[in-house]
Amino acid sequence: MRALPAWAQSQAGTLIAYVGCYTDHGEGIYLFRVNTTTGELVPIKVVKGVSNPSWLALHPTRPLMYAANEETKGGVTALAIQADGDLTALGRVDSLGSDPAHISVHPSGKFLLVSNYSSGNVAVFPIRGDGSLGAATDQRGDASACTPACVVGPVQPVKGPAGNFPENGHTGPHAHMIESDPSGKFVFVNDLGLDRTIVWRFDVEKGTLSDPHSAQSSAGSGARHFVLHPNGKWFYSLNEQASSLSFMTYDASTGTLSPMLEVSTLPASFTGTSAASELLLSRDSRFLYAGNRLHDTIAIFSVGKDGRPGLMGEESTHGDHPRHFNFDPSGEFFYVCNQKSDSLSTYHVDWKSGKLTFTDRYTPVGSPSCIVFRAI
Repeated sequence: MRALPAWAQSQAGTLIAYVGCYTDHGEGIYLFRVNTTTGELVPIKVVKGVSNPSWLALHPTRPLMYAANEETKGGVTALAIQADGDLTALGRVDSLGSDPAHISVHPSGKFLLVSNYSSGNVAVFPIRGDGSLGAATDQRGDASACTPACVVGPVQPVKGPAGNFPENGHTGPHAHMIESDPSGKFVFVNDLGLDRTIVWRFDVEKGTLSDPHSAQSSAGSGARHFVLHPNGKWFYSLNEQASSLSFMTYDASTGTLSPMLEVSTLPASFTGTSAASELLLSRDSRFLYAGNRLHDTIAIFSVGKDGRPGLMGEESTHGDHPRHFNFDPSGEFFYVCNQKSDSLSTYHVDWKSGKLTFTDRYTPVGSPSCIVFRAI
């Protein structure tokens, strides 16, 4: 095994992978012990009784996990992480909306942020001393972030590939991802139906959202997931329905995003239907990885000196519908959740080139949708 760079040498002890899923095929939250030499995921157990835990969020400083229960009457389940990595449920709260697609812990560690996809709204919940969630401190509809009201985008994306027939995500506002900037002063929300990134000012004492403004991607693009570069100046937003990547600059003093360009996540020759899913920045921030469902590839971008993404190539996911993917903490391995082929595929990572090499290793999980790691 290669010697690890300094940024990859902070993990110690046993590494546990937690995999969330949809409980049409899956059974709950899957626990695996990670072989850090080979990348193999060794099954430990399945924590059952957690409905549709499609997204998992770890607390940054405490042994706590939160699972989004993606269903019509949405919820969030709080779980304590035991010394051996096992999970104990602390209770579930109503997400105050339908189909929560994403959750994240605020940098203060005091609040959980929730985006409800089908109802197009977001909510904030305080994290209690025991790790459970209290009554919401705020909730906001995405449409309320615009003056005058935000306009729902067209079904057919203006910058999508030729001949594509995207799922109709433009029936109204659809909050897809919510996360704070590192300062905790601003909270980003990507809304797929409104084709825009909303920025809310956040009161860390009260847990409230206010003074929204937004930046728009192309019409019908379907803003889905995003990532902020560690330099705090470059913001990347992945558009599901146009299969495109928007690059924006970010002013951390005002929370303002300024769109710069939008590029495809697909080969120039591609025609037909595909849908972008997840976006991930490499640990050294030199490469971006974007998931393409139906095309079933991971697009690999270089990050230019000015922040602009350049498409370098792609790697097959060796499965169907890559919904989520993640590096292990060392950055040595890359894991893809292939939702519709009920498996995870594992890759070696070349840190210098950014390329992924399939290890010929699959791990069976029913409808996997999210993978996160924690050392114990």
